[in-house]
Amino acid sequence: MNYSDHTKGLLLTFIAVLILSPDALLVRLIHADVWTLLFWRCLLTAIMMSLFLALRYRQRFFQSFYAIGKTGLFSALTITIGSLLFVNSLKLTTAANTLIILSASPVISSLLSWLILREKIHLRTKLSIFACFGGILIIFSGSLQNGLLLGDLMALGATAMWGSNIVIIRSGKNINMIPANVLGNLCVIPIVLLLGAQPMNVAPADAGVLLLLGGLILPVSFAMITLGPRYLQAPEVSLILLAETILGPIWVWMALGEIPHSRTLIAGMLILGTLIVHTLMSLRQLPNR
Repeated sequence: MNYSDHTKGLLLTFIAVLILSPDALLVRLIHADVWTLLFWRCLLTAIMMSLFLALRYRQRFFQSFYAIGKTGLFSALTITIGSLLFVNSLKLTTAANTLIILSASPVISSLLSWLILREKIHLRTKLSIFACFGGILIIFSGSLQNGLLLGDLMALGATAMWGSNIVIIRSGKNINMIPANVLGNLCVIPIVLLLGAQPMNVAPADAGVLLLLGGLILPVSFAMITLGPRYLQAPEVSLILLAETILGPIWVWMALGEIPHSRTLIAGMLILGTLIVHTLMSLRQLPNR
């Protein structure tokens, strides 16, 4: 990997996280029911990413979907399930709880890399896994008192899906997985329609936020996040993605005045501190490019 590729990966991933950081806030600002929200969020994202693929591949547009193979289908499945769980989590618990739990995706991906790719888990990773799950248990203990446990469990499920997708993308890093993202979003559509989505019952204010979210923020950021890991080592990707965990709750606090529970703050410091230390130690042991 040369320096130009590395710089490209850093820029793609960092800018993607900055663009994506208001996602939790925008979901909270939308008053439509969760199934209608998911319908438009995923449909608009799929349409915009499909337009990008059509411009990129032209006559080979459909071939780009065929090229993802079974690996891409597994990626699409994690995106479908993860999207359903993530949005429901944001509606059922605090944004800080959801995003802090999601920040544990790298440790999930480490476990799965060991199970699926047979990659060795270092001692520091094992310790990080225990610390992160300890932080999640702290969040759960606070949520038991505040009626937020279901939302936290959905966030943990979404974390498992995102962690799985990191491993899948890394295993198929020579394949453009943006078509898998399109398929994953499209698969949400029939599910939410069966669950009662009412696409035509959207207030004008919600329509504007949905258009911003699904028509611009999500397709642009997801496309860049899908491409970024192809040029970076996994620890670098993990470190950059942690920025959303910090920025997301700040946007919600500034706009809605939602202050995280004290246990969430303690758990957040434990999880983020652990992941930052682990990532920096991992980067120090990477071979020079």
